[in-house]
Amino acid sequence: MKHYAETLYDSYGQEFRVDRLYFENKTDHQHLVIFENALFGRVMALDGVIQTTEADEFIYHEMLTHVPLLAHGNVKSVLIIGGGDGGILREVCKHTGVEEITQVEIDDQVVEMCKEYLPNHSAGAYDDPRVEIVIDDGANYVKNCDRQFDLIISDSTDPIGPAEVLFTEDFYGNCKSCLKPEGIMVTQNGVAYMQLDEVVNTALRFKPHFADRSFYSAAVPTYIGGIMTFAWGSDNPAARQQTLETIEERYQSAEIKTRYYNPAIHLASFALPQYIVEATQV
Repeated sequence: MKHYAETLYDSYGQEFRVDRLYFENKTDHQHLVIFENALFGRVMALDGVIQTTEADEFIYHEMLTHVPLLAHGNVKSVLIIGGGDGGILREVCKHTGVEEITQVEIDDQVVEMCKEYLPNHSAGAYDDPRVEIVIDDGANYVKNCDRQFDLIISDSTDPIGPAEVLFTEDFYGNCKSCLKPEGIMVTQNGVAYMQLDEVVNTALRFKPHFADRSFYSAAVPTYIGGIMTFAWGSDNPAARQQTLETIEERYQSAEIKTRYYNPAIHLASFALPQYIVEATQV
């Protein structure tokens, strides 16, 4: 393999030079490839779609984690759906106030291969005593779960294949049942310019379940086509409207080190382009 061509879109795409192939295998659920690229470092792809790279993963993982955690201000329990590469887990583990972290990943081979070939993503987080790893379908887990969490992070692949059920109204409703009253749910929601239907669908499917619904964004080079959007759902509108002073105080108190996230970025990320604002007014 000399090049890896992403197949997410029919009429547009990106290609990576493969400088070294580390791993390629059809797991029980999907086709997994991990390779080296001179610019992006180690790259992981599933079913023809780039999932994460060493070079810019910190942007995505920091924004999907620290924005809801610091907006909430008192997160003790976290449920991560997906996230087998360990990046979200690493960022959650930075918060010493979090007491319980449950991660539900459908594919144990993704976890094991990422531990071996993308060790910097998890950076030892899988060994944290607060962490419980559950190998299960995320939709099945929340449907049958009798626990409640302060924060749910859905770090899924695109809504094709095994992850399709993680973008349904049933899934969001079941997640809501697993949230504490002041809880927050965030999900990755694709590149809005290229996948605006995902944003619209999520806005519609969040509406019956969350009193406060919105999106926030970050630009992640690997996810081409513009800004990556993240969906936000909660019954506590105040969480999304914290002042800069409050977020700065919580950020300093948390004593976490970040490379992309900071309090000013936190507030700015909720400012959305007009085409997204209009598309999500449902």
